[in-house]
Amino acid sequence: MLQKKSINRRQFLGGAAAGAAGLTIVPRHVLGGAGYTAPSEKLNIAAIGVGNRGAVDLQNVSTENIVALCDVDEDYAAPVFELYPKAKKYRDFRKMLEKEKNIDAVMVAVPDHSHAVVAMTAIKMGKHVYCEKPLTRTVYEARKLTEAAREAKVATQWGNQGHASEGIRLINEWIRDGAIGPVREVHAWTNRPMWPQGVGRPKDTPPVPSTLDWDIWLGPAPQRAYHPAYLPRFWRGWWDFGTGALGDMAGHLMDSPYWALKLGYPTSVEACSSLYSRKVEGKKWGEIVINRETYPRASIVRYEFPARDDMPPATLTWYDGGLRPARPKELEEGRSLANQGVIFVGDKGKLMSDRDGGSPRLIPESKMKAYKLPPKTIPRSIGHWKEWIEACKGGKPAMVNFDYAGPLNEVILLGNIALQIGEKLYWDGPNMKVTNVPEANEYIHRQYRQGWSL
Repeated sequence: MLQKKSINRRQFLGGAAAGAAGLTIVPRHVLGGAGYTAPSEKLNIAAIGVGNRGAVDLQNVSTENIVALCDVDEDYAAPVFELYPKAKKYRDFRKMLEKEKNIDAVMVAVPDHSHAVVAMTAIKMGKHVYCEKPLTRTVYEARKLTEAAREAKVATQWGNQGHASEGIRLINEWIRDGAIGPVREVHAWTNRPMWPQGVGRPKDTPPVPSTLDWDIWLGPAPQRAYHPAYLPRFWRGWWDFGTGALGDMAGHLMDSPYWALKLGYPTSVEACSSLYSRKVEGKKWGEIVINRETYPRASIVRYEFPARDDMPPATLTWYDGGLRPARPKELEEGRSLANQGVIFVGDKGKLMSDRDGGSPRLIPESKMKAYKLPPKTIPRSIGHWKEWIEACKGGKPAMVNFDYAGPLNEVILLGNIALQIGEKLYWDGPNMKVTNVPEANEYIHRQYRQGWSL
C-alpha cells in the first residue's frame, strides 16, 4: 500500500506532487490544449505598491492569479485596483500577508525606503519575492535581504529588466572574446534626476488626504509632516525616502560592467557634486554644508576595483544630473552620446552602449563592421518576469536573483555614502566596513522609526 503524504501548494507547484503519491499525473495544460495553464499550476501573486511601477510589473505577471493588492493611497491606486476586481484590496501590507494565507509570491514596488522591510516580511513568511530597483535604500539592508532570501530558499528577482536583454549578453561575449582588449576604465551616465533635488524641506503642512495612510507610507523613515512634495512622484530625491539618480538608474547602467567585468566589491569610492547649499552664519564664507534633505542636482562618483582573475584593476565613473564623460575621439562626426549610456575603455578599443546594455557597438563604426562576431555562449533569457515565475514554480533561479542583485546594490549605494562624506573611502566589502573614515560607517544603515524593523 502507498503511504499518503501531506504536501503544500509550493511543493505541488515545484513538481513534488507526482512524487508524493507515486502516481503518474497528466499535466492539465495537456488536457486543456496548447497554451493552456490550469489554475492549479498558477502562482497566487500579491502586489505591494501598485500605483505606478507596480502596475507595469503586475501586467507582466498577469498570466498568474493576482489574488491581493496593497497600496497606501487608494486614490492613486484606484485605476489598477479596477483592473483586478477579484483581488482583495489592502492598505497595510502586514495585514494582507497575515490574512491571505494562499499567497505564494509577492511583488514589491513601494518607495525605496520601505523596500527592505516589506520584502523581508514576505521572505520570513516563506514567500517568493520580486523587488523593484534599487533593491534597498542602505548597504546593510541589501546584505541582510540577500542572506535572508538565501536562507529561506525562496525565488527572488530584482526589477532590472535589462539584464534579460540581448545587448547585455553581447557585451559580455565581445569582452570575453577580447574585442577591445583588457578593460581598465568604464564610464556610465544618466540624464536623471528628473525630479527636484538640491532643495530644502517644505515649511507648510497641508492636511493628509483622506485616501492616504501617511503613517504606513512613512514606514521606517523618520517622522515628518505630510507634503505633496514627497509623493506620489518626487520621493526619489529625498535622502529619507529615495536613493537619488544613482539608486534609480545605476541598477540599469552599471549592470553590464558589473557582470561583464566580474567587478565584485570596490576597494575605494569617492564622489563630488554640485553645491548642496551655502551657510554663512557660524561658518567661513563659501564653506559647503551638505544638504541632508535632498540629493545634489548633479554628481560624479568614482569606484576603484582590484584585479579579478585574469582581468586588470579597473575604475568605474558615474555621472548624473547632465554631467557626462568626454566624447570619445573614436566617435565619428555627427554621432553624439546618448542621454544615458556606458563606455568600456579597453587597451585595444572602446565599446559603447545605451541604457540596459542596449545597442552595443564598437567604435568607430568601421571597427564594428570589421569585427567577426564570436559564438553566442551565454544562455538567452526566457523573459525577465517569466524567469521569476518559473523560478517560483521550482525552475532554475532567475538571473537577477538577490545573490546577484544584493552585492551589486551594495556597490551602487556606496556612492551615496561617499556623497555624504566628501572624502575618498576605502572599503572592506566582506566585512561591510569603511576602513579609513570611521564616521562614514554610520551611513551603512540607519535607525528605523519605532515600530519598524527588519
